[in-house]
Amino acid sequence: MASDIVQVSMGDRAIGIVGLKKVMADLAVTASGKTDGECREILYRGIAGQNYIPPKMVDEYKDALLRAFKAFTGEAAEVAPAGGVRIQVLGPGCHNCDRMEQDVREVLAELKMPGDLSHVTDPAEIAKYGLMGVPALVINGRVVCVGTLPDRNRIKQWLIDLRASQECKEGT
Repeated sequence: MASDIVQVSMGDRAIGIVGLKKVMADLAVTASGKTDGECREILYRGIAGQNYIPPKMVDEYKDALLRAFKAFTGEAAEVAPAGGVRIQVLGPGCHNCDRMEQDVREVLAELKMPGDLSHVTDPAEIAKYGLMGVPALVINGRVVCVGTLPDRNRIKQWLIDLRASQECKEGT
Protein backbone atom coordinates (compact mmCIF):
# COMPACT_ATOMS: atom_id res chain seq x y z
CA MET A 1 0.00 0.00 0.00
CA ALA A 2 2.72 2.51 0.93
CA SER A 3 4.39 2.01 -2.47
CA ASP A 4 1.20 3.29 -4.16
CA ILE A 5 1.73 6.90 -3.10
CA VAL A 6 1.33 9.67 -5.65
CA GLN A 7 2.40 13.19 -4.81
CA VAL A 8 -0.03 15.92 -5.84
CA SER A 9 0.79 19.62 -5.86
CA MET A 10 -1.01 21.93 -3.49
CA GLY A 11 0.60 25.35 -3.87
CA ASP A 12 4.31 25.07 -3.16
CA ARG A 13 3.87 21.67 -1.51
CA ALA A 14 3.55 18.11 -2.69
CA ILE A 15 1.12 15.95 -0.73
CA GLY A 16 1.40 12.16 -0.78
CA ILE A 17 -1.88 10.40 -1.63
CA VAL A 18 -2.24 6.66 -1.05
CA GLY A 19 -4.13 4.66 -3.69
CA LEU A 20 -4.37 7.45 -6.26
CA LYS A 21 -2.66 5.55 -9.10
CA LYS A 22 -5.39 2.91 -9.20
CA VAL A 23 -8.22 5.44 -8.86
CA MET A 24 -6.78 7.53 -11.73
CA ALA A 25 -6.24 4.47 -13.93
CA ASP A 26 -9.82 3.28 -13.33
CA LEU A 27 -11.25 6.75 -13.99
CA ALA A 28 -9.18 7.18 -17.17
CA VAL A 29 -11.08 4.25 -18.68
CA THR A 30 -14.51 5.75 -17.91
CA ALA A 31 -13.81 9.53 -17.92
CA SER A 32 -15.06 10.21 -21.45
CA GLY A 33 -18.10 12.49 -21.25
CA LYS A 34 -17.68 13.24 -17.53
CA THR A 35 -17.43 16.83 -16.31
CA ASP A 36 -14.51 18.07 -14.23
CA GLY A 37 -16.87 18.22 -11.24
CA GLU A 38 -17.83 14.58 -11.66
CA CYS A 39 -14.18 13.56 -12.01
CA ARG A 40 -13.25 15.53 -8.85
CA GLU A 41 -15.91 13.65 -6.87
CA ILE A 42 -14.91 10.23 -8.21
CA LEU A 43 -11.23 10.87 -7.44
CA TYR A 44 -12.01 12.16 -3.95
CA ARG A 45 -14.33 9.26 -3.07
CA GLY A 46 -11.71 6.83 -4.39
CA ILE A 47 -8.97 8.03 -2.03
CA ALA A 48 -10.86 9.45 0.96
CA GLY A 49 -10.98 6.16 2.87
CA GLN A 50 -7.21 5.64 2.69
CA ASN A 51 -5.99 9.19 3.37
CA TYR A 52 -6.48 11.78 6.09
CA ILE A 53 -8.02 14.87 4.53
CA PRO A 54 -8.59 17.83 6.83
CA PRO A 55 -12.28 18.76 6.58
CA LYS A 56 -11.40 22.40 5.88
CA MET A 57 -9.30 21.35 2.88
CA VAL A 58 -11.63 18.99 1.01
CA ASP A 59 -12.14 21.37 -1.92
CA GLU A 60 -8.40 22.04 -2.23
CA TYR A 61 -7.78 18.29 -2.30
CA LYS A 62 -10.44 17.75 -4.94
CA ASP A 63 -8.82 20.46 -7.09
CA ALA A 64 -5.36 18.91 -6.58
CA LEU A 65 -6.69 15.44 -7.45
CA LEU A 66 -8.26 16.77 -10.64
CA ARG A 67 -4.97 18.47 -11.61
CA ALA A 68 -3.09 15.21 -10.97
CA PHE A 69 -5.64 13.28 -13.02
CA LYS A 70 -5.34 15.72 -15.92
CA ALA A 71 -1.55 15.38 -15.81
CA PHE A 72 -1.97 11.59 -15.66
CA THR A 73 -4.11 11.64 -18.81
CA GLY A 74 -1.94 14.22 -20.58
CA GLU A 75 -4.38 17.14 -20.35
CA ALA A 76 -3.29 20.65 -19.42
CA ALA A 77 -4.10 21.70 -15.85
CA GLU A 78 -3.69 24.92 -13.90
CA VAL A 79 -1.20 25.38 -11.06
CA ALA A 80 -2.23 24.91 -7.45
CA PRO A 81 -2.64 26.62 -3.93
CA ALA A 82 -0.98 25.04 -0.24
CA GLY A 83 -1.47 22.73 2.81
CA GLY A 84 -0.06 19.95 4.99
CA VAL A 85 3.15 19.37 6.91
CA ARG A 86 6.53 20.13 5.32
CA ILE A 87 9.21 17.49 5.92
CA GLN A 88 12.78 17.47 4.66
CA VAL A 89 15.29 14.67 4.83
CA LEU A 90 18.78 16.15 4.65
CA GLY A 91 21.59 13.95 3.37
CA PRO A 92 23.60 12.94 0.33
CA GLY A 93 21.42 10.00 -0.63
CA CYS A 94 23.16 7.30 1.37
CA HIS A 95 21.38 4.18 2.58
CA ASN A 96 20.32 5.79 5.89
CA CYS A 97 19.01 8.93 4.17
CA ASP A 98 16.99 6.88 1.70
CA ARG A 99 15.69 4.67 4.53
CA MET A 100 14.62 7.73 6.51
CA GLU A 101 12.77 9.13 3.50
CA GLN A 102 10.96 5.82 2.98
CA ASP A 103 10.09 5.53 6.67
CA VAL A 104 8.66 9.06 6.74
CA ARG A 105 6.63 8.39 3.57
CA GLU A 106 5.19 5.19 5.06
CA VAL A 107 4.37 6.85 8.39
CA LEU A 108 2.60 9.71 6.60
CA ALA A 109 0.54 7.17 4.67
CA GLU A 110 -0.19 5.14 7.80
CA LEU A 111 -1.37 8.27 9.64
CA LYS A 112 -3.24 9.45 6.53
CA MET A 113 -1.51 12.77 7.06
CA PRO A 114 -0.95 15.21 4.20
CA GLY A 115 2.66 16.19 3.78
CA ASP A 116 5.27 17.63 1.49
CA LEU A 117 8.27 15.32 1.74
CA SER A 118 11.50 16.28 0.02
CA HIS A 119 15.00 14.85 0.13
CA VAL A 120 17.62 17.60 0.11
CA THR A 121 20.93 16.29 -1.25
CA ASP A 122 22.63 19.56 -2.22
CA PRO A 123 25.53 20.14 0.23
CA ALA A 124 25.06 23.92 0.04
CA GLU A 125 21.38 23.62 1.04
CA ILE A 126 22.21 21.19 3.85
CA ALA A 127 24.95 23.54 5.10
CA LYS A 128 22.37 26.32 5.56
CA TYR A 129 21.03 24.35 8.54
CA GLY A 130 24.45 24.41 10.25
CA LEU A 131 24.24 20.73 11.14
CA MET A 132 27.19 18.55 12.07
CA GLY A 133 25.83 15.30 10.69
CA VAL A 134 23.49 13.56 8.31
CA PRO A 135 20.96 12.18 7.87
CA ALA A 136 18.85 14.89 9.44
CA LEU A 137 15.10 15.30 9.61
CA VAL A 138 13.38 18.69 9.50
CA ILE A 139 9.64 18.99 10.21
CA ASN A 140 8.01 22.34 9.47
CA GLY A 141 11.39 24.07 9.64
CA ARG A 142 12.39 22.49 12.98
CA VAL A 143 15.35 20.09 13.07
CA VAL A 144 14.17 17.04 15.04
CA CYS A 145 16.98 14.58 14.36
CA VAL A 146 20.65 14.82 13.31
CA GLY A 147 23.23 12.15 12.53
CA THR A 148 21.05 9.15 13.28
CA LEU A 149 18.24 7.14 11.76
CA PRO A 150 15.22 7.39 14.09
CA ASP A 151 12.94 4.39 14.32
CA ARG A 152 9.51 4.57 12.70
CA ASN A 153 7.75 4.86 16.07
CA ARG A 154 9.74 8.00 16.90
CA ILE A 155 8.90 9.54 13.50
CA LYS A 156 5.27 8.61 14.04
CA GLN A 157 5.24 10.26 17.47
CA TRP A 158 6.73 13.50 16.09
CA LEU A 159 3.99 13.65 13.46
CA ILE A 160 1.20 12.77 15.90
CA ASP A 161 2.43 15.51 18.25
CA LEU A 162 2.58 17.97 15.36
CA ARG A 163 -0.95 17.11 14.24
CA ALA A 164 -2.24 17.54 17.81
CA SER A 165 -0.58 20.95 18.14
CA GLN A 166 -1.99 22.06 14.77
CA GLU A 167 -5.49 20.94 15.75
CA CYS A 168 -5.20 22.89 19.02
CA LYS A 169 -4.18 26.02 17.10
CA GLU A 170 -7.09 25.60 14.66
CA GLY A 171 -9.52 24.93 17.50
CA THR A 172 -10.70 21.61 16.03
